[in-house]
Amino acid sequence: EVQLQASGGGLVPAGGSLRLSCVASGFNFYDYTIIWFRQAPGKEREGISCITKSSGHIAYRDPVKGRFTISSNNAKTSVYLQMNNLKPEDTATYYCALDQWASKCYGLEYIRTIDYWGKGTQVTVSS
Repeated sequence: EVQLQASGGGLVPAGGSLRLSCVASGFNFYDYTIIWFRQAPGKEREGISCITKSSGHIAYRDPVKGRFTISSNNAKTSVYLQMNNLKPEDTATYYCALDQWASKCYGLEYIRTIDYWGKGTQVTVSS
């Protein structure tokens, strides 16, 4: 059974930093992508960053470029999201997800379905 466990959320002031972690287990896929999503109150869930297993391709959506950094262990089973210079608009529930179509990491804004979701971790940025 595929399991994804996200952690590391919390309450920080604007300009602060947090590091989210996602541990993925229970699978043996040749290739996949792990994606960080977030959902703010009243808004749709959006993919913000991803990494692929085989090629190590990394992508970011514009709102987080230059502030967030995704990384992983060599096996791509633990994925991290370093979030710096946080803004109140970053307040959301953050989820990590896994999909066997690694190519989805080349089009974050077009993702409509995901194979596996983890439970979210809340990030709150105070102004």
